[in-house]
Amino acid sequence: MAILFYSSSDQWAFLSNFSRHGFELDDAYWMTVEHYFQAAKFFPTDPEHAEAIRVAATPKQAKTLGRSRRHPLRADWEAVKDDIMRSAVRAKFVTHLEIRNRLLATGDERLVENAPMDYYWGCGRSGAGLNRLGEILMELRDELARDVA
Repeated sequence: MAILFYSSSDQWAFLSNFSRHGFELDDAYWMTVEHYFQAAKFFPTDPEHAEAIRVAATPKQAKTLGRSRRHPLRADWEAVKDDIMRSAVRAKFVTHLEIRNRLLATGDERLVENAPMDYYWGCGRSGAGLNRLGEILMELRDELARDVA
């Protein structure tokens, strides 16, 4: 059995990068993982655009700004994006005890970002996507469970 998450309003919304569980990382406060991840695309090439993303009113707005190609992406983006996601997700769950416990309570269930248009971070419409976000969450869950034991 798998836990499918994507909505920002159901029982699994806390797993989403849009969940409003802010954290400190890289000497700044981030409202959501989405804010951090999208802004990181522009470090150090365009710090002004990265800051505009950091202070965006909503995670959806941060995502839209982060998808702009009027600003150059950092040259190493493809090589570092998984580690950047991993750092942001870890900061979110380490900062918030309640959702850390809820993540741990998922046990050994497979976590799947049910994002129909995302075949990298999610499972895609066909279910054949890489589900990298789900994989990162499961890695973190295992790491946190070892720390508790």
